[in-house]
Amino acid sequence: MSLLRFLASLIVAAALCPAQDYLDQVVERARKQFEVPGIAVAVVKDGNVVVAKGYGVRKLGEPAPVTPASLFRIASNTKAFTAAALAMLVDEGKIHWDDPVIQHLPGFQMYDPYVTREMTVRDLLTHRSGLGLGAGDLMFWPATDFTREEIIRRIRFLKPASSFRSRYAYDNLLYLVAGQIVANVSGRSWDDFVNERIFTPLGMTHSNSSSRTLATAADVATPHGRADGKLVPLAQTDHDNNAPAGSINSCAGDLAKWVMVQLNHGQMGSSRLFSEAQSKEMWTPQTILPIGDLPAGAAAEFEAVRPTFNAYGLGWMLRDYRGKKMVFHTGVLAGYVSRVAMIPDLKLGVIVLTNQEAEEAHAAVAYTVLDHYLGAPETDWVAAEADLARREEAGAEASVKQASARRNANSRPSLPLSAYAGRYRDAWYGDVLIEERGGKLSISFTHTKALTGDLEHWQYDTFVARWRDRTLGADAYVTFSLKPDGSIDEVKIAPVSPLTDFSFDFQDLQLKPAPPNTPPR
Repeated sequence: MSLLRFLASLIVAAALCPAQDYLDQVVERARKQFEVPGIAVAVVKDGNVVVAKGYGVRKLGEPAPVTPASLFRIASNTKAFTAAALAMLVDEGKIHWDDPVIQHLPGFQMYDPYVTREMTVRDLLTHRSGLGLGAGDLMFWPATDFTREEIIRRIRFLKPASSFRSRYAYDNLLYLVAGQIVANVSGRSWDDFVNERIFTPLGMTHSNSSSRTLATAADVATPHGRADGKLVPLAQTDHDNNAPAGSINSCAGDLAKWVMVQLNHGQMGSSRLFSEAQSKEMWTPQTILPIGDLPAGAAAEFEAVRPTFNAYGLGWMLRDYRGKKMVFHTGVLAGYVSRVAMIPDLKLGVIVLTNQEAEEAHAAVAYTVLDHYLGAPETDWVAAEADLARREEAGAEASVKQASARRNANSRPSLPLSAYAGRYRDAWYGDVLIEERGGKLSISFTHTKALTGDLEHWQYDTFVARWRDRTLGADAYVTFSLKPDGSIDEVKIAPVSPLTDFSFDFQDLQLKPAPPNTPPR
C-alpha cells in the first residue's frame, strides 16, 4: 500500500488493518536489526490513541510478551514531568521561573558564588549553567549510595567548564535541584507530587517513580545490555537518588495519556493540568544547541531531515523536522532507551520504549511514523540508522586502535606497583581506592559498587581500568602524575572509547592522595 493510504488508515485503530501491518514490519525489522528483545509503541493523533502495542519479549529467553502496559524506565523523559511540576507551581503563584534558586533552596551552592546568587529556577532546566557535559553524574551513575541531599550538597565542588549561560552542556544534577524545589515549595516529596498531581489525574495507573515500586510490579520489561559483545539481561539498579532527572517507570499506554495532555496544552477533559501559557513556556527555546555534523559518508536520509534550528526548552528538546516544529526528548538508563516525539501542528505524538541500549531502534520507528503522517517520501530508517551506527562504531574502533598503535608497550611504571596503592580523594565524588595484591592493582569507587575493576599497565604511569562488570562499556585510562620526589601527586581518569556514555564523567575527577588518618569521604 502507499504511504498516503497508510496515513489515512492509521487514524482508525483497526488492529489488523494494512497500516498496522506496515508498522509491525518496521518495528520487527528494528528489533532484529538492533537486537532489541522488546519494544512498546504508542501513537496519538487528534486526541485519540490510534496505536498502543507491544512487540517481542520482556526478557531474553523467556516467552512473556511486551504489552502496552509493560513498564520501562523512561530515564531522561522524566525531565518533562519535573518541568511540568514546576509549571503547575508557577500557575499557582508559588514560584516564578526567574526566581533565584536560593530563594526556595537557601542551602544551594554552585562553585562560583556569582552563579549561586544569579541562578534561577529556569536555569536549572536549560543546560546552560556552565557545568560540563554530564558533570557529576558519577554521583548517581552507575548506582551509588549517595542520598539526594548529599548529591545536592556536593554540587558546589563541581568546577565549571564554561562561563554561566554561555553555552549548552547537558546535565542531570540540576534537575535534582529542581525536584527539591518542588518538594520545598509544595510540602510533599517530588515523587508524591508527580504521583498525586500528574499520574493520578491523567489516569497513568501503571506509572511510578521508584525502583522499589518497580521491583514489585508484574509486567516489567527487563533491561538488556552487552557484555563483551553478547546481549544479556541486566539487573535493575537504583537511581532514585536522582529521581527528578530520570527515575520514572512508565508504559506506552500511560505515556499516550501524557502526550495527549501535552498536545492539548495542559487541558485534560474539563480541567487543566497546567495552563496554556505554561505549555507555551515549556515549548519555547531557552538555550540554543549546535547543529552537529554527520559522520563522513552518512546516509543522505539524515541530510534530508537536518534541522534548521535546534534548541532546548524547559524539559523538552525543540527542533524542526521536515519543516514542522518537533517537541521531543530521549532517555537512556541502564539497559533502556526511549523516545517521546510530538509534531504539535499535526496533533501527533509517538512513544517508543525499548529494553536494550540501542538508540537506533527507537529513532527508526519514530521517524517512520512521523514521515507517514507528514506525507514524506518513503525512507528505510532501519537501514539508515544501521549504517550510521556502523560508521560510528568503526570510527570509535579506529580511535582506540590509533591510541594502541601509539602506545609504548615496552615502557614500565616509574614506581613499584605497591607505591600506586592508596586512598585517593576527589572534592565532589569522594574516595577511590587503589589496592595492590599479588602483584596486581585494582580500583574501586567507594560509593559505586559496580565501579570495581582491575588495572592493566598501558604505558609509563598509565593503566587501563577494566571494570569487572563488562556490561558497563566504560573502560578507562588511569594516569598517575608524580611529584619531583617520586610520590603520587594526582590521578586522572578518562574513557578509552569515544562511545563511552557521557555520564561516566571520569575526566571531571581530580583525585589527590587522601590525607592520612582522615575518615572516608
